[in-house]
Amino acid sequence: MAQFEEIVLESGALQQVAPYLKKRGCQHLIIVADKNTYEAAGRSLEQSLLGENELNVELCLINPNETGDVVADEISLVQLMIEVKPGITDGLIAVGSGTIHDIVRFVSHKTGIPFISIPTATSVDGFTSAGAPLIVRGVKKTFPAVPPVAIFADLDILTKAPQPLVAAGFGDMLGKYTALFDWKFSHLTAGEPYNEQAAIITERALISCVEHAHEIGKRSEQGIRILMTALIESGIAMLLFGQSHPASAAEHHVSHYWEMEYLRRGNRALLHGAKVGVACAEISRVYHDAVERGVFPGQEPSVLREFEGQITAWLAEVPSESLIRELLRQAGGPTDRRELGIDDELLERSLAEAHKVRDRRTLLRALNEA
Repeated sequence: MAQFEEIVLESGALQQVAPYLKKRGCQHLIIVADKNTYEAAGRSLEQSLLGENELNVELCLINPNETGDVVADEISLVQLMIEVKPGITDGLIAVGSGTIHDIVRFVSHKTGIPFISIPTATSVDGFTSAGAPLIVRGVKKTFPAVPPVAIFADLDILTKAPQPLVAAGFGDMLGKYTALFDWKFSHLTAGEPYNEQAAIITERALISCVEHAHEIGKRSEQGIRILMTALIESGIAMLLFGQSHPASAAEHHVSHYWEMEYLRRGNRALLHGAKVGVACAEISRVYHDAVERGVFPGQEPSVLREFEGQITAWLAEVPSESLIRELLRQAGGPTDRRELGIDDELLERSLAEAHKVRDRRTLLRALNEA
């Protein structure tokens, strides 16, 4: 597993970036941001690095697509690759949330140039991840990449992030309820690899968020600190296991399905964590209906009869649809797919087809293939 040189989560963390870069011997840097994240943190970081620290800094502002969204796709990747100077650029700095980090971590992997993470919102758990979910020719796929060598998460910046972004991070964490269930289910029924330590790290991070949903919803410093810590820990659990199983399963597959459909329609993108949180509620409903009430999209999967006791016990740890929606409400985020513009037809189609997005043996896949 990757070793982080620095993980700083405190007020004023941004001021520690320049000393770290100088200690590391970095001289030629590219700050990667979008218009919003540049204003949130990039501008002050740029001034700090260019000022008394006298580092060579270039700025790469990732352009939005035709719908106005910054997307981690081929166009954005090429935009950053063009700015990299082989043999000269010795550091990339990702200033933003999930999309910016996915772009930078992939380019970092391909060029061998290390990158530093500057989160501007507690919106996703991918800051410490080694996988880069990218849109290539309209299809979302996760590619191998690298984690940052250091993270500087400044609470002064994170507490000012818009509430929808904070709620999205909380939604991404809530998705671990169904992800952890599916991971155990796939291990039991299909022999997929499993790591107890990674599962425990993820579960503890999830519970800490649930126990402080009100503080997170209020964007208090304590709430933001707890959420950011959980998001970092979730990413570390994925690094420990080497894949996204601890944090991503059917709820993410449904979310990815919605995202790809919105791209096809030319609609504005939805926040990743907002989709995941709402999808988690839908998956919880489908799973509880199947296991506890015998409601199936087709036939009953044989594995439900074969492993009934264990599956029932694991599902008891997954909150009901209504409780998940209430937790999302407490965090100040959307609670229903209608708030996201997900119509009845798209919901039904996604629940029937989203298991094809990834090759994972989730309960959703078992239900649809029975």
